[in-house]
Amino acid sequence: MFGLGPWELGIILVIVLIIFGAGKLPEIGAGIGKGIKNFKKGMTEAEAEKKEEPEKIEEGKDS
Repeated sequence: MFGLGPWELGIILVIVLIIFGAGKLPEIGAGIGKGIKNFKKGMTEAEAEKKEEPEKIEEGKDS
């Protein structure tokens, strides 16, 4: 994962704890989780629209 070892990740976690505090971490985690969920939902919807588009074009040619 980006060439980061366990020591680098630990240092980053400590810095995040110092900056935001332990109370804010659950809120930050929930926000990131919601963002990922919305991104996946958007990708799924975009793929569904992409699959529907050729069908609409073919239906228009028959008329």
